[in-house]
Amino acid sequence: MNSKNEENNILERAAIDIEGRTVRQRCQEMLYHRAYDHPLISNYQPYALAATIVFGLMTLQIDIEQYIGINPSLNYADVMVMIEGNAVTYIQAFATPWLTYFSAFIYLIGFSVLLMGTFLIFVYKKDAKSLQEFSIAFTLIYLVAYPFYILFPVSVTSNTLPNMAPLLYGLDPSIVKIVHICDPTLDNCFPSLHAALSLMAMLIILTRTENLGLKALAVFTTISVQFTILYLGIHWITDLIGGIMLAFTSYYVATRYRELIVTRSGKLIAGRYQNEEGKRS
Repeated sequence: MNSKNEENNILERAAIDIEGRTVRQRCQEMLYHRAYDHPLISNYQPYALAATIVFGLMTLQIDIEQYIGINPSLNYADVMVMIEGNAVTYIQAFATPWLTYFSAFIYLIGFSVLLMGTFLIFVYKKDAKSLQEFSIAFTLIYLVAYPFYILFPVSVTSNTLPNMAPLLYGLDPSIVKIVHICDPTLDNCFPSLHAALSLMAMLIILTRTENLGLKALAVFTTISVQFTILYLGIHWITDLIGGIMLAFTSYYVATRYRELIVTRSGKLIAGRYQNEEGKRS
């Protein structure tokens, strides 16, 4: 009789344990789906999160350099001179006022319109997948480039090469102030963010849209950006090459591993919610 009761107790405890695990599994599934549908993961918020990360890192760059003890005079422009000499100066051999104004417009306005336009196009199309790919690639480009800007600062070509004119900075003092917001010391050269971000946006537009006019505009703007960063006396040829390589790499990672990255992000948020629920209970 005692043996029978003991057996029943064991079965009851096992049933309770199984039921408990089932409830926990259901809760975890609910939390996961809740996280996956969370605005930080789906729809349009990934771009806002990426922009926040980038803005925060950009704002804290000098503070981080001071915190880790980077010498303010550290500069590797001489390495660029060793690699490519003054080859970039030849691009200014045919400089004209109209070309300088056009290049400044592309560098300051065209580049920004390309990035924001890419985002807004996918918002209008309600294409969450492409938005996620764009946000992942955007963030990855900056996260990879950021350590180089801190540990491997390189001055702009017009501050290094005597035959390179500061065509952009000489147009108007307000332009210098605008540029200093993103690059306070004018040494965030390698790799070129303008080259990387514009090319990445172009690749996504070419592969995720069907509008031929839009594709042509993206290609024209991107090629123009690659030209202007050299022509205006800002970037080195090596910066351009590094930016191109970074663009293709980030595009590949974002398009191939988007689902994995989004899923892992969803699980992290699900874990956070689960911890919050555990504390409340």
